[in-house]
Amino acid sequence: MSEKLPIAVAHGNGIGPEIIEVALEIMKEAGAPLEIHPVEIGEKVYMKGITTGIEPKTWDTIRNCKAFFKAPITTPQGGGFKSLNVTCRTTLGLYANIRPCISYTPFIDSKHPNMDVVIIRENEEDLYVGVEYRQSAEVQKSIKMISSPGSEKIIRYAFEYAKAHKRKKVTAFTKDNILKISDGHFHKIFDEVATEYPDIENEHWIIDIGAAKLADTPEAFDVIVMPNLYGDIVSDIGAQISGSVGLVGTANIGEHGAMFEAIHGSAPRRANQNMANPSAMILASVLMMDYLDLPEIGALIHNAWLKTVEDGIHTYDVYVERKSKEKVGTKEFGQAVIERLGKKPSKLKEAIKHDKVNTPKVLPNQNKKCSQELVGVDVYINAPVSQEEFLPIITSLNLGKFEVKLVTNRGTTIYPEGQPETYCIDQWRVRIKLKEDEHAYKPSHTYKILEILNESNLDVISIEHLYNFDGSPGYSSSNY
Repeated sequence: MSEKLPIAVAHGNGIGPEIIEVALEIMKEAGAPLEIHPVEIGEKVYMKGITTGIEPKTWDTIRNCKAFFKAPITTPQGGGFKSLNVTCRTTLGLYANIRPCISYTPFIDSKHPNMDVVIIRENEEDLYVGVEYRQSAEVQKSIKMISSPGSEKIIRYAFEYAKAHKRKKVTAFTKDNILKISDGHFHKIFDEVATEYPDIENEHWIIDIGAAKLADTPEAFDVIVMPNLYGDIVSDIGAQISGSVGLVGTANIGEHGAMFEAIHGSAPRRANQNMANPSAMILASVLMMDYLDLPEIGALIHNAWLKTVEDGIHTYDVYVERKSKEKVGTKEFGQAVIERLGKKPSKLKEAIKHDKVNTPKVLPNQNKKCSQELVGVDVYINAPVSQEEFLPIITSLNLGKFEVKLVTNRGTTIYPEGQPETYCIDQWRVRIKLKEDEHAYKPSHTYKILEILNESNLDVISIEHLYNFDGSPGYSSSNY
């Protein structure tokens, strides 16, 4: 290939500049036709007062490149600074996070010598939308958002990844035994999409026992897909039990671009000491080569890295005297990989060229039309009193054609049929609907309810309208 491919490169902070320079040098020596466009992000930008850690003009550079290769960055403590990783992923629509977690025993210690799991994490929504509120003296609220298009995109990507990489099974992790609406929807879409890939086995695990099984018997899994928060936690567990988080690179893939990075932090205490392990950055470059449709170069780099590990050339973090042969620094490890370009491992599994993963395109607002009926409202009230004091206040209100159907505190029913032992805080959820003999609930009814509550000096801190979709309640505690 004579034409060079432009990539944006952020050298990051801490150990970032050291490890990314090693990865860039290896790609150059392997013949990757790259045109480097440096961008400044992270600590220096934060210190300019830009809370996102990235200047507005930098987006254009990233947007005009084929990929974004990013070293770890340091986020200053305090001051309301946002996670740059989350900002990049959501702003650029990088919805799929891919983390191969592979053991390299017997050359690098791992309790799971046969581990070869790819964890695919949804990257844009769930609790990571970062929409939070302090609603009272005692209550902080975060919004967990699971959408149909967001779920379908990541689930389809997981199956497409399995197809391209000749993987046999895709497993979903959720907590839909508790979160029946949000996680339940993710599970539902997983089951629907799975029917389109009959040659790939599919299964679902509850996240807690699934994570325990992964930590104990990772050989039971192949490709795992899950919502954002679970994926963040479980992918780090997977990386650590495979050998070290320092050995795992990650890809963030979207419809219009991609970002590649190490999963570990900037480790400022190790900066400028020629000690850091550049492996995660090197393996991130392998993922980038595949994305840029340069799988031969990706396999060339990967095999050279595997051969280096197999030859016992290790940095301090994975060096074990009885197994390793030479302890080397950051630059020396990179040079060892370069010297082995063109060689293949003899014991570790050889890296081979894979088909390019098809990036699914799922348009928003394309779901089948469903009926949507407004049936009432949940009103959240701030009242720092006991349930014995609150219930008489709320149930004695003159609501006219409306009535209180349910009162909960932290999700536990207080009325009707509550129990006196229930521990209550200062936020109350009050479900209000029309009386049985009244006609359809209208949005204007909510204004009337709020007016009555205001006149009663009740502190309403938020509301949620209650809808039935195709006749089924789209809200929890659906018995009321």
